[in-house]
Amino acid sequence: MSSTTLHVTELSGSRREMGEAHGLAHGELIQRSIEVYDRLFFDFVGLSWQQARREVGRFERMIERGFPEILDEMEGIARGAGVELADILTLNCRSEISLTRASGGCSAFALARGGTQWLAQNWDWRADQLHNVVALDIRGEQAAPLVSIGEAGMVAKIGMNAAGIGVCLNAIRSRICGEGLPIHVALRKILECPDMASAVAVATRDRVCAPAHFLIASAAVDGERGQAVGLEVHPGEPGRLAPERGVVTHTNHLYARGEACQVEDFPRPDSRPRLAQLDQLLRERLPADAVVDEARLFEILSDHQGAPLSICRHHNPDQPPEERMETLFSVVMNLDARRLTLRHGKPCGNEDTLSLSLTD
Repeated sequence: MSSTTLHVTELSGSRREMGEAHGLAHGELIQRSIEVYDRLFFDFVGLSWQQARREVGRFERMIERGFPEILDEMEGIARGAGVELADILTLNCRSEISLTRASGGCSAFALARGGTQWLAQNWDWRADQLHNVVALDIRGEQAAPLVSIGEAGMVAKIGMNAAGIGVCLNAIRSRICGEGLPIHVALRKILECPDMASAVAVATRDRVCAPAHFLIASAAVDGERGQAVGLEVHPGEPGRLAPERGVVTHTNHLYARGEACQVEDFPRPDSRPRLAQLDQLLRERLPADAVVDEARLFEILSDHQGAPLSICRHHNPDQPPEERMETLFSVVMNLDARRLTLRHGKPCGNEDTLSLSLTD
């Protein structure tokens, strides 16, 4: 799928104004997303959409405690799309509802080379969500401008802000769900943070109610080099992954030592081989003295070793239909240049990119 089908949606103003503009621009895609998750919830946890909606009250209370202002934006999205707030809450809490049994196959890495801090990842999910991907350029009244690539009706997923903070996401399949911010709400709060310390504090102070991996990085500030950390978040103290030779990598299993070891996860068999392949590719192709650009990082994300369960994931007819995951988009972020480059669909053989800059 070419990125020419994906346009940037600009949102500005108050929370409610931004939400309403989001809902108006993507009302049809939001309705389609609801249909996709209606099927997914039934496939994985045996819930109808209406039953899932009844579960979100407890998550709304968590949001009210940790990030209440985002509820105004969700209400705006609902109004613009012609749905109810409960529908938008359910979309934004879909990980907490479904990840007890469903997880994607995302591969993510942070890379520091030549004084530049990079973030990159493939987002793998069910193919029926491909056309519901949206690119949001958010310039609200309460935070620095940010860009987020995610799903229609959801407040954030993968992205960066004008302060040079970026975040990637890896799904973790686990039965744990406690107190804290829902995953996608926490991602938006991180994207509104002015610095690395406050971004990390979302995981360590606010906490996240279900396990996931957040790969957070920052651009150079005041002569100090950029930073990166992998945080295996959950309701307790997150596990931390520090860079090794400027690199942090992650797929879909927990492996940080410390508190996160107490969390039980249920990764798919391909998660560890993908991580090993990602580490090998970065070590061999992009050593410490390598010259790095977006094209070289998309080459890493296009790797097919172990196909069809590879870093670049394609249709696998041998899996049950409800288990089939494919790469739906790839993102490379140059945090120092405040530039995000997107390939909508699989990165291999797809040189048509969409570039978003926050330096204007």
